[in-house]
Amino acid sequence: MNAELLINVTPTEIRIAMVEGGNLQEVHIERDAKPGIVGNIYKGKVSRVLPGMQAAFVDIGLDKAAFLHATDIVSNTECVSGNEKQQFQARGISELVRQGQNIVVQVVKDPLGTKGARLTTDITLPSRYLVFMPGASHVGVSQRIECDAERERLKRIVADYCDDLGGFIVRTAAEGASNIEMAHDAAFLKRLWNKVLERRSKLPSKSMLYGELGLAQRILRDFVGTELQLIRVDSRASLDALSEFTEEFVPELSDKLELYTDDKPIFDMFDTENEIQRSLNRKVELKSGGYLIIDQTEAMTTIDINTGAFVGRRNLEETIFNTNMEATEAIARQLRLRNLGGIIIIDFIDMIVEGHRQRVLQCLEQGLSKDRVKTNINGFTQLGLVEMTRKRIRESIEHVLCGQCPTCIGCGSVKTVETVCYEVLREITRVNRSYDADKFVVYASAAIGEALEGEKSHSIAELEVFIGKQVKVHVEPLYTQEQFDVVMM
Repeated sequence: MNAELLINVTPTEIRIAMVEGGNLQEVHIERDAKPGIVGNIYKGKVSRVLPGMQAAFVDIGLDKAAFLHATDIVSNTECVSGNEKQQFQARGISELVRQGQNIVVQVVKDPLGTKGARLTTDITLPSRYLVFMPGASHVGVSQRIECDAERERLKRIVADYCDDLGGFIVRTAAEGASNIEMAHDAAFLKRLWNKVLERRSKLPSKSMLYGELGLAQRILRDFVGTELQLIRVDSRASLDALSEFTEEFVPELSDKLELYTDDKPIFDMFDTENEIQRSLNRKVELKSGGYLIIDQTEAMTTIDINTGAFVGRRNLEETIFNTNMEATEAIARQLRLRNLGGIIIIDFIDMIVEGHRQRVLQCLEQGLSKDRVKTNINGFTQLGLVEMTRKRIRESIEHVLCGQCPTCIGCGSVKTVETVCYEVLREITRVNRSYDADKFVVYASAAIGEALEGEKSHSIAELEVFIGKQVKVHVEPLYTQEQFDVVMM
């Protein structure tokens, strides 16, 4: 199915939407205040080594120290310099790195929430057709290139470009590429790596040695080989920059670039703006009347399927099966749209027929086959849940667009008015026993004040008799529902 890219550019933000069949499938957002750093290469300094975690924290010049696990330290002598070169044959983190050591690392995951960036010493530099691997000596070919003859041809061509500097991985987009195009890419990547090595020797620690392309250029590079029909850009300056980029690196996309000049905002096409807003909702409606409930937590994402208003036509088992089948397509789309990663647990409606369970799994796998992010489905558990994982590289759209609620502090619920009223009464009793006061004034939100002076006024009267002191209620409009103060007078 043909797809379109919509690129919306403002002075401090760029948003890219991938629309397929008239439906929004992916959203990428990058802001100047918080640019993505995946792919960037830094000369960092090991600030702390944690043998108990088999990991180290590396200062690369960001607000938070980045995380480097022992398994992400590879046998690559280019990751350190001078007399610090090692063979990395030991397993313990203390034998791999030491505190204060300079080390060349690449970011594989952006900082997520309270966690710093995830690092690796397995440096890779991608281009249009190839991925350069410094220090390697072999050639790998993308598994998506299925023709054995083509795989051998590409491997034979690229093998000539391997030397002491490094090896290559042949990308899917290289299928059918000529010798000249491959040679151009290999030479470009080697020049790029030599510049990184040169900067490493000149720059101090906590310096960036290589910065990844901008969001728009990265997206176009990664979409090579897909069926992109049109790329609409609403900025003349950005269109010129992308035209220059595509002519040099992805010429097959040059004629698909188009300047969007309509008065209607570009993200109002295909209802894109509203779709982004709907992607922040917990509830996702299905056409049949069923719905999904998606909850994103620190540990995992859970997806619950319900029949809702869908009553089916034949019998209960058929109704459940049809709802689950429809849900698989919606789940695959929501995972891409919301960019949900990590552990994902799907609670399909219980199915008795084993054949139905297998068909639901197959349909889910088929829906996820279009996802450019790696996914792994582990099947149904004994509790009837589907366990799966999706590689997490960048923050979800919810984390990009939303922050913690100041009222509920992220828990998703607040105490009821009744609960807070009883807390106020208990607090007055506690303070009265500890201190000597003539009367008490309660400062609370409008909802709490209304309840204390209304339906709970008898409780206040009983408390006044109990403690023998007067209690007044004062409404503070800026207080949240859970916030109150008891003041002694």
